[in-house]
Amino acid sequence: MIALAIAALLGGGFLTPTAAAGGSADRSSAHDPGTGVRAQDVRGWAATQRSADAQRRAEMAEKRTIGNRSAKDPRSNRLVKKVKKLRSALTAGPRLRLRPRAAAAEPGQAKTLVLYDTAGPYGHLGELYAMGVANLGGHFGTVTAKPVQEYASGMLENYDATVYIGSTYYGGEIPDAVPEDFYLDTLLSERPVVWVGANIWNMANSISRQEFGFKYGWDPTTSFYESGGSVGQVSKVTYKGQQLTRTIPAGQDGGVLRPDIKTGPGYAPVAEVAQAVDTAGGTETAFPWAIRSGNLTYVGEIPFTYVNETDRVIAFQDLLFDALAPQTAEQHRAMVRLEDITPLSDATRLRAIADYLKSQNISYGINVIPVYTDPKGAQNNGVPRTVKLSQRPGLVSTLKYMLGNGAVLMDHGYTHQYGNADNPYNGVSGDDFEFFRAHVAADNSVVYDGPVAEDSAEWAQGRITAALAEFARVGLPKPKLWTTPHYAASATDYRVFAQNFSARLERSLYFAGTLRGAAADPTRYLGQFFPYPVTDVYGTKVLPENLGSYEPEAANNHPPRLAADLVKAAKANLAVRDGFASFYYHPYHPVEPLKETVQGLQQLGYTFVSPESLIG
Repeated sequence: MIALAIAALLGGGFLTPTAAAGGSADRSSAHDPGTGVRAQDVRGWAATQRSADAQRRAEMAEKRTIGNRSAKDPRSNRLVKKVKKLRSALTAGPRLRLRPRAAAAEPGQAKTLVLYDTAGPYGHLGELYAMGVANLGGHFGTVTAKPVQEYASGMLENYDATVYIGSTYYGGEIPDAVPEDFYLDTLLSERPVVWVGANIWNMANSISRQEFGFKYGWDPTTSFYESGGSVGQVSKVTYKGQQLTRTIPAGQDGGVLRPDIKTGPGYAPVAEVAQAVDTAGGTETAFPWAIRSGNLTYVGEIPFTYVNETDRVIAFQDLLFDALAPQTAEQHRAMVRLEDITPLSDATRLRAIADYLKSQNISYGINVIPVYTDPKGAQNNGVPRTVKLSQRPGLVSTLKYMLGNGAVLMDHGYTHQYGNADNPYNGVSGDDFEFFRAHVAADNSVVYDGPVAEDSAEWAQGRITAALAEFARVGLPKPKLWTTPHYAASATDYRVFAQNFSARLERSLYFAGTLRGAAADPTRYLGQFFPYPVTDVYGTKVLPENLGSYEPEAANNHPPRLAADLVKAAKANLAVRDGFASFYYHPYHPVEPLKETVQGLQQLGYTFVSPESLIG
């Protein structure tokens, strides 16, 4: 159950703080694994988007040209004048005015601009999604994130690529906050722009549908999220030969934009990057999920809600290479770590697993909890018990044996539990959260409650210092890698971890306020995992864990997760051209499922590497 709890939280990649929506991590509950936004926010946002899109469809006949845009828009006259000037310039030689695309950046040196929305009742979602993009951008180089209204003329030219996340549907009572200069710069530049979600139709109206179609080959003003009065049931996305999943709860789907692609004279060719499959009514209807033409890649939805290990977010994770590192060679690496090793772990089982991995020449991580405690005797007939590594010389000898045969030591907290509290289970090391509070709800899901009461940099450092002291006491090396117990901590804690370790190997939480330099909001956050190493918005290197773990029993509303499921997820991740298949395994399980997983990944073409080889 331990691994399933976190699986729940970080279940797919991005979660929902009250009950995440998809997942797998360090026990199997966490909350409602899904987006990093509260479920009610997702539901309300989706309803708002569907309503606004229906209204835009109804008004389409009256707003076909920029000249008859709503008089409620105070920018209307300025836009008309600017478009006339633009058209005149384009007529004189539009291709001559295009700003050339810069040469591809050196590997790891790309500069990304991330623009996000802040307006409207769900404006806070923009920063959460922007953190998701910024973290991925941290694989390619440096990232600058700004609210879209802060865009200034020519800014796009200072970056290798720009990503705009349209999370607020502008129209009606919410005036367009995207500056005209961004629309015009996108049109005139050859720098890659990745546009995700809403408001692309506003660009077409601003620069004129004719000019948009001339460069991009489709008409966003006649493209909508609904078809036949419904957003349908888009349950699959096909990308690079892989069928990816898309699982959105009923009532929480804002839809995928269905692009109205044009053909013939006057329209540029459009390439379908990924394909959505609508399975409503038991039939399959395909349409583009992502398209590319000119310098613009358009993704028809924000793919950071209700994700899992085989989710369509994989397509987005890969297509960023086209904009930021197009020369990247295809390679597929794998990693494995042994999880929740405590002073009470069975040394015989550990040696058996170590010998198997050694026989396969596989380097791996060992996540060690240096102090085991059961303060209420939940697993010791009511008698409290605490055991330190220094009290288990035989186990320490086994750990040193593993380190001498391909393992690297990783710190997995100090006690991996929190005082005498049920947090959320029983107070026992390995079962409970250490840096975050949680409880089990009436529906048997794990709900995240926020940082612990005494959370501070000093408190977190104290626990790390104590853990490192115990490792040193038994002659083990100082770990370079850290994995947060149950993948949950505060923004303060994450920064303390960064001061003590070279990298984290895990899934993580990212809190609202981080991009704005404001105090972290513990009630609003995004959970995310990665297919490749990144430097995240905390400034820390994070190594990927994107497959979850082997868990043969259901727990906290999460089904069993077998070796075949891990291999299936690894297959989906082959779509990422330089991606990983990274999983963890509890050594109290027999060796056979580990062998099945390792062999399955090797048969897919993955090559195992040491976690420490990614620290640079």
